[in-house]
Amino acid sequence: MSQATREAPGTRAPLRGPTSRMSVSSAAVPVPRRDAVPADPARGTPPGAASSRRSATFRLRTWARRRVVLSWPLRLGFRAAVQLSDIAVVVAAVALSGAVRWETAAFGAVALVLIRRSRLHRARITVSLLDDLPGFVVAVLGAVGTVTIAVLLVGWSAHLPRFVQVAGLTLLGFLGARAITYAVVRWARRTQLVSHPTLVIGSGAVGMRAAQVMREHPEYGMRPVGFLDDEPPGTPVERSAPLLGGVADLASVIARCRVSSVVVAFLNSPETNLVPTLRLCDQLGVEIFTVPRLHQVHSNSPDHEVLRGLPLIRLRRPAGRTPSWWLKQVFDVLAAAAGLVVACPVMAVCALGARVETGGVLFRQQRVGRDGHRFEILKFQSLRPADETEAATLWNVGEDARLGPWGRLMRRSSLDELPQLWNVLRGDMSLVGPRPERPHFVDVFAGENPDYGFRHRVPSGLTGWAQVNGLRGDTSILERAQFDNYYIENWSMWLDVKILLRTVGQVLGAGGG
Repeated sequence: MSQATREAPGTRAPLRGPTSRMSVSSAAVPVPRRDAVPADPARGTPPGAASSRRSATFRLRTWARRRVVLSWPLRLGFRAAVQLSDIAVVVAAVALSGAVRWETAAFGAVALVLIRRSRLHRARITVSLLDDLPGFVVAVLGAVGTVTIAVLLVGWSAHLPRFVQVAGLTLLGFLGARAITYAVVRWARRTQLVSHPTLVIGSGAVGMRAAQVMREHPEYGMRPVGFLDDEPPGTPVERSAPLLGGVADLASVIARCRVSSVVVAFLNSPETNLVPTLRLCDQLGVEIFTVPRLHQVHSNSPDHEVLRGLPLIRLRRPAGRTPSWWLKQVFDVLAAAAGLVVACPVMAVCALGARVETGGVLFRQQRVGRDGHRFEILKFQSLRPADETEAATLWNVGEDARLGPWGRLMRRSSLDELPQLWNVLRGDMSLVGPRPERPHFVDVFAGENPDYGFRHRVPSGLTGWAQVNGLRGDTSILERAQFDNYYIENWSMWLDVKILLRTVGQVLGAGGG
């Protein structure tokens, strides 16, 4: 399942507030209690035994909710729990073998890296040790091969037998630790100690099937709280959960019902109306699953989940919620500081040239950054605007006749943007991201293109995916928004590096504009 920090007790709190179309409490179908099954006299169950078992079960659940011992993987989060257990296994295997040497430590490190690269730490709806077994074997054998080559190269082959012993203990430890962790997760889900409130978008046949599976199979850890649909095809009697409103009510229903997962089934309304709403979910911290078209013939892959035969595609988490996002922030600060130091001589020459040609040095202008936050961007002054209104509302002055030779050179080489390294160091911008625009044009473009405002989900950048693909100056705003949103939804550190390398190539080739 998704982040198991949401699996902690407390997700089962009662719903609050009125719903948009009907009351949740009155429309929800009650789930039969597992401990409400009557005793079977044919099996010789003594009187009062069933109630005793119910009391014992209730006490156990209450105790488990107040303790961390039984639910520690759930409180820590699925990903954190398995990562900690894998580290503990490596340390224990090395300690038990008595071979605490550099090669065994290197093996453990390489094995952990390969396991992470194999995505064996990802959160899942269905947990299966047999599904993970090939990945563990490949990771351990890969670590053995890598470190064995290093051992042989330095001539320490005498330690190889004990090293192989450590590898065997590690593989067994990985499998044993995962088996225990998965058993705890399945137990917690079956007893409903863990349940993720789940909202189903689309109350047609596929949506109702998904909700029914969630109710009948709590081992998936998903508890349907209701449907959203603008044009519901079914009747309230057919639905196994209440209709809570239309697609436009998504944000309010997520907040009111404390939803942690959203399953997008099929709708009668155009899917284009759903895209902006789903992008809003990025900011609400929920996991989003979609039922693929032609799901009857859809093939399975590591990125997919299966809900009792119904394939689900987990949408990629937004950039700001990925564990590696902090690397981007650290890299921005370090690179901006180093860039300011290295570029000091060039910036001094640019400042002198701007002063001589325009009578000023720095040009300051209001721009719109992340979440609509306004900040003052810095540039070397390449020309002097007639007034502040012109600077704020005139589009594309790249061919302005007032540009002198020095100003034209700075713009062609993008040297006029070097002061923005200070904006990056201050946290106003990032090295890579959508280029910030002036408030006047943000209002204009957002009114013409609904996707434009979603560019502001991440910090603005010195350069971006749109810019390195030739969308600079007087180019299509629609295409810019498409490229910027693609960057946000597919962000990775390597994509940032790729954009920076292409930017350097364009600057050296005088590709700025």
